[in-house]
Amino acid sequence: MKKWIPIALIALVVLLGFSAVGTYNSLVKLDQGVRAQWGQVQNVYQRRADLVPNLVATVKGAAAFEKDTYTAVATARAQVGQVTASTAQAPTDPEAMKRYQQAQDGLSTALSRLLVVAERYPDLKATAAFRDLQAQLEGTENRIAVERMRFNEAAQAFNTRRDSFPTVMIAGFFGSRFAEKPYFEATAAAATPPQVKF
Repeated sequence: MKKWIPIALIALVVLLGFSAVGTYNSLVKLDQGVRAQWGQVQNVYQRRADLVPNLVATVKGAAAFEKDTYTAVATARAQVGQVTASTAQAPTDPEAMKRYQQAQDGLSTALSRLLVVAERYPDLKATAAFRDLQAQLEGTENRIAVERMRFNEAAQAFNTRRDSFPTVMIAGFFGSRFAEKPYFEATAAAATPPQVKF
């Protein structure tokens, strides 16, 4: 009987070791999934940022005196560029995610104002270049929404696995390596319904 106790202990240690390795590997896989999805979110935001100068130039030609709107769009795009350069930690740092989201929300607001300006100019709306750019921008906004949703799903899968027992103990052992992932959230303006005036 005494012979079996050390063998049982060794078997238990080996089993726990394999379990810990499997848990670690699953956390790595989920973490990489979140990072890959974050890259896709940045990709579609970059597509939008690349469309902005063309859209502004097209509107500027038809509505040359709307300088404040162009300045707001240019400023918002510059802020996005500054924040994007420092967002390597955004998938794991809630504050970096918040800064990134605020900068993108500022650009969204500025673009909305630009499109409102464009609505005032029927000749502009009739040009093929403007229609094409507007359609591309709308498509990009839809892609952004989809990629943000997919990022949140990847973050949820990671967070669920990370916070499950006994995985939470193993994740805690590695410190910030497997920190909980933040989510994209609705903007503050989303809580206020838009006012429609006729």
